[in-house]
Amino acid sequence: MSQTASQGDFTAMGSVLFVAFELGWTRWRLAFASRIGQPAWQITIPARNVLALTEAIGKARQRFGLPSDCPVFSCYEAGREGFWLHRLLLKMGIHNIIVDSSSIEVARRARRAKTDRLDAEKLLSMLLRHHMGEKKLWSVVHVPTPEQEDGRHLQRQIRTLKKEQTRSINRIRGLLAGQGVAVKASRRGLLESLDSIRIWDGSLLPSGLRRRLETELARHSFVHRQLLDLESQRNERIRQSPDRAAEIARRLMTLRGIAQVGAETYGRELCWRGFKNRRQVGSLIGLTSTPHQSGDSFHERGISRAGNRHVRGIAIDLAWLWLRQQPHSELTLWYNRRFASGSPRLRKIGIVALARRLTIALWRFADFGEIPKGALLKSQTA
Repeated sequence: MSQTASQGDFTAMGSVLFVAFELGWTRWRLAFASRIGQPAWQITIPARNVLALTEAIGKARQRFGLPSDCPVFSCYEAGREGFWLHRLLLKMGIHNIIVDSSSIEVARRARRAKTDRLDAEKLLSMLLRHHMGEKKLWSVVHVPTPEQEDGRHLQRQIRTLKKEQTRSINRIRGLLAGQGVAVKASRRGLLESLDSIRIWDGSLLPSGLRRRLETELARHSFVHRQLLDLESQRNERIRQSPDRAAEIARRLMTLRGIAQVGAETYGRELCWRGFKNRRQVGSLIGLTSTPHQSGDSFHERGISRAGNRHVRGIAIDLAWLWLRQQPHSELTLWYNRRFASGSPRLRKIGIVALARRLTIALWRFADFGEIPKGALLKSQTA
């Protein structure tokens, strides 16, 4: 792209239009500029109005004296809108990127002004800097294909229903505990046994409490049936689907200690991204360290938690399972040397470190067929 110098502007960019989106539920604020140092022109349009968006871009080209076919670069923060707007902008011929909101630099003043106008202007200035080559300015979201995005719903829905089931059980136990009753709320036949339950003074359950318990038990039963159906669909997809995520899941399940839940989560959430190195893997799941060093002061602030929470939770569970199912693997031996004989807090820290190493090892196995050292396949005997 040709660049021409302009008076008072060190980084003129030629005939290029830049636009930053500040997305709201009812209105979108668009900030436009064509070069660094130029005052931003802002306009508000109705949310999700494609015609108004097209007209706004046309007006911006005219305002800055740009050709009607000049390139347009845009950005917006990752959030509720997801990826549909990104796909729309690409279809319109606009070069768009989605930015991780937590990576956007913020002023450190105790009190700072924050409005949509200022946020859009800030996002626009960072887009200009990014376009000029400051690539580490922020984190750009890796956008999945529509098929990859749609494939994640099944296992995420299963995880949501499991949480709902646990909440329902805890709610039932809490209601009964409020009357001095302790039962296993998850046992079968509890609905039929409500007549036999006696509260603290030996009397029957109050009518209002009984109705509420019946509602909660019916909800729990309904969620449980849904969960069983979805798990059956997931298992069938792992066995039959020809896509790469299912292929990765089948490969991971050949290792001891890896079952459908972990394999499906890794295949759908992690291993399709095409990582270049282990640091990218650790960063995605938010298990990287966050050291703080200033002068003679140095301390560790724990893991970043700035990654995919769906994978992070499964990674911790798999790490505990790995210790039991792969006792002779190099990863297990490393954990036993460093953390197994320590305090409960040290073991907890160690399991997070093991989860990160295990995730990297599973990525290498899924992408390159590199079996973790000392690990056994399900077809092998110890």
